[in-house]
Amino acid sequence: MPMDIRVGDVLELKKTHPCGSKEWKALRVGMDFKLKCLGCGHEVMIPRVKAEKSIKKVKREESAQ
Repeated sequence: MPMDIRVGDVLELKKTHPCGSKEWKALRVGMDFKLKCLGCGHEVMIPRVKAEKSIKKVKREESAQ
């Protein structure tokens, strides 16, 4: 069953990016994820399966509506 990841979620991954950050923001979700590194701003597209295996924690900012 796929994880509940939404656009705007901040994902903490298991491995660190070469810039030293572990946090990525989800810009696009679907079959592929588009993630933006919160340390250096680098953007990558990776398959959903690979992304879900490397996610350690999901931080969601609840919108006040």
